[in-house]
Amino acid sequence: MIENIPPCPKCSCEYTYEMDALVVCPECGHEWVPAEGGTDSGAPAERVVKDSVGNVLQDGDSVVVVKALKVRGNPSGIKAGTKVRNIRLVDGVDGHDIDCKIDGFGAMQLKSSVVKKG
Repeated sequence: MIENIPPCPKCSCEYTYEMDALVVCPECGHEWVPAEGGTDSGAPAERVVKDSVGNVLQDGDSVVVVKALKVRGNPSGIKAGTKVRNIRLVDGVDGHDIDCKIDGFGAMQLKSSVVKKG
């Protein structure tokens, strides 16, 4: 058992708790192994996000949507082949790891599994 349980590396919540071998944050739901955490002076590990064909994505890239997507509140949705410019990588909810603005739709979050770098 850890005497001083570290705060959440994602949201800095101090009310983290142990569950089996993991430490869990009750606010954001992030789970991690405590031994992985504090070795690199508190800096978070670099996360690699890949598109649907395995290309590594970075902030500012342009991507193309590879399959038609339904959008709540919009009858037409986003068509396959829609170009999205200047993406931003985020730790989103339910695997949505791309923040972007799409012409005609506005601000959206997308999953990297439905886009291709291009």
